[in-house]
Amino acid sequence: MQPMPALTPHLKQLRLSGILDSLEARNRQAIDAKLSYVDFLALLIEDEVARREQKKFALRMRRAAFRTSKTLEQFDFDRLPQLNRALVHDLAGGRYLGEHAPVLIVGPCGTGKSHLAQALGHCAVRQGVDVLFTTCTQLTTSLNAARATGAYERRLASLMRVELLIIDDFGLKPLRPPADEDLHELIAERYEAASTIVTSNLDLTEWDQAFPANRLLASATLDRLRHNAYCLVLDGHSYRSPRHLPEHHLNLANGTQTAHS
Repeated sequence: MQPMPALTPHLKQLRLSGILDSLEARNRQAIDAKLSYVDFLALLIEDEVARREQKKFALRMRRAAFRTSKTLEQFDFDRLPQLNRALVHDLAGGRYLGEHAPVLIVGPCGTGKSHLAQALGHCAVRQGVDVLFTTCTQLTTSLNAARATGAYERRLASLMRVELLIIDDFGLKPLRPPADEDLHELIAERYEAASTIVTSNLDLTEWDQAFPANRLLASATLDRLRHNAYCLVLDGHSYRSPRHLPEHHLNLANGTQTAHS
């Protein structure tokens, strides 16, 4: 008699129905290998734990809202010989998360800032950390929209609870009121309480330019972001540079055609 029909309702009642996926295979394995009851049970429990961890991982990945599946393994370090690889790998280990320290990633367009930020986010997700990836514009827009519906405090509180917040493209657009005040309040609330990764095309000395309407607010916000922050500078050519066309295509584009002998 197969054990599944009798066990199914009990496993579902105990919310262990995932065990049914591997129960038959593990039962055959136990018979063939003459496993003890305890060893057989251990295999089933290990399967259930692995399934639950995978479900949690998948849920954290969906909540993170990464643009793409960028990982550290895919990052081209050779293209950026000046990048501090040791610091990148140290950050991948997640120590900064326990320190509630910010990570600031700066460099020209196309050097891989967003890729690196998302890759560190992936590392954090693998370590069981809740992550949210957003652009600076999306972030401030969502806070302003929440204000319009009376849900600002609730939205701010939800952003506070995120263990790792990744803000991409800071300074790409000037922060006008109330966006500048909203960002300041969020950074102030997260200061020394949770880690934030920020990427920007601006040099660190230029970040105050993102607050054209209120330099005092800029100083207060940036002081909190820079305090005890880890800084990564990506200095290199854009990987988005166009490919060189073959000479034949270049001649056609210029309205000429190479004569054949």
